Amino acid sequence: MELRDIEIFLTLAEELHFGRTAERLHVSQARVSQAIRTQERRIGTALFERTSRRVQLTPVGRRLRTDLQQVHDLLQAALARAEAAGLSAGQTLKVGVFGYAGHELRPLVDEFRTRYPGSDISFGEVNGVDPFNALRSGAHDVNVLWLPVLEPDLTVGPTVLVGRRVLAVASDHPLAERGHACLEDLGDNHVADFGPDAPTYWVESMVPTRTPQGRRIRRGPIARNIHEILSLVASGQCVHPLGEIAARYNKPPGIVFLPMPDAPILQWALTWRSTADSPAIRALAGTAAEFGPIQL
Repeated sequence: MELRDIEIFLTLAEELHFGRTAERLHVSQARVSQAIRTQERRIGTALFERTSRRVQLTPVGRRLRTDLQQVHDLLQAALARAEAAGLSAGQTLKVGVFGYAGHELRPLVDEFRTRYPGSDISFGEVNGVDPFNALRSGAHDVNVLWLPVLEPDLTVGPTVLVGRRVLAVASDHPLAERGHACLEDLGDNHVADFGPDAPTYWVESMVPTRTPQGRRIRRGPIARNIHEILSLVASGQCVHPLGEIAARYNKPPGIVFLPMPDAPILQWALTWRSTADSPAIRALAGTAAEFGPIQL
């Protein structure tokens, strides 16, 4: 029995549904049915009882599931050990982040280094004008990007950071005296523009095009990164919503950061080019999934 057929059998034994099994394994339902029929012919008896209402394991199927699960677990453990040994030979992942997010990721980085002592992480800057280019060009192995990311060639992994938003305004801006801001306030101001290359849906998830009452939010000068955004804000050319992490590590004169209680929570997740999947990226994603998101 091939490894893929073992995975199909074990997944069907868990799901007890051909459609869900196919969806979970990203194969056709016909492929699932073919794999099970082939094994039943080989063994000489049914592994599943099928009716129009349900699917369930036969006694032979239950025994096979127990035996194959042990084999599958041993094989997966062996592959994990081999990958860990390979990573210990020394690999460095280039991870793109916005601003100082790398500081907040330090607990995750430390955990990754502990698990894979031969591997390391270095950080690069994400360009807000084209946030996916560094992944597609290979300049970055992984980016930490706010969600959603809906690019067909990119894989979205575990969420690593979760936090609220703030509004960056000039210290002499009328909102600064109030001490807080809301999404409706954006309709009275310009916000920075990420330019035509940044996906519209992605930009709008951070900075909507309209306020809750439907007023248009005007875009201002183009800014490629957090530093350019803050320069525009300080000069009074715009205001701009940011993750609250920006307020933690940036204290530029002439700027204040106002909480935005009505703005949705932000989530940042590991993202990488699907065709560039590697043991090191899987190791980082696995570590992040077990570690859980860091609350800002």
